[in-house]
Amino acid sequence: MFQHILFPTDGQAPSRTALGQCVAFAKACGARLTAVHVVLPFHVLTTDVEMLRDTPETYAAHRQARARACLEQVAESARAQGVVYETLIVEHEDPYQAIIEAARIHHCDLIAMASHGRRGMRGMLLGSETQKVLTHSTLPVLVYR
Repeated sequence: MFQHILFPTDGQAPSRTALGQCVAFAKACGARLTAVHVVLPFHVLTTDVEMLRDTPETYAAHRQARARACLEQVAESARAQGVVYETLIVEHEDPYQAIIEAARIHHCDLIAMASHGRRGMRGMLLGSETQKVLTHSTLPVLVYR
């Protein structure tokens, strides 16, 4: 079936919920798991609260610490179930592109990710990285809701 699954995580509740299911699925398939957390680059002009209050250096330190914490959740779950895993932190302007590129570079054959369930105006304004991955990926995408 699948041999190498990419699991993008932002550490939010939907990703944490999907994590257990994804790791169990990887174990059932005998697949390896690669978890990726995408960090947005620092911008001086932004609406991101963290970027507005931080210097580039403190922003980078906060984002790296948050990324490591998100990926440690994946590592703990994978270790507990005996799933072979690796973790990646990628800086990219467009998270969906970073996810697709990570899957390609690491030779994954499935992307498994959570849906935040944003719809309507909120979905239009905030966008949906899951929807963008579904639209642009040539790999199968498993969406956990």
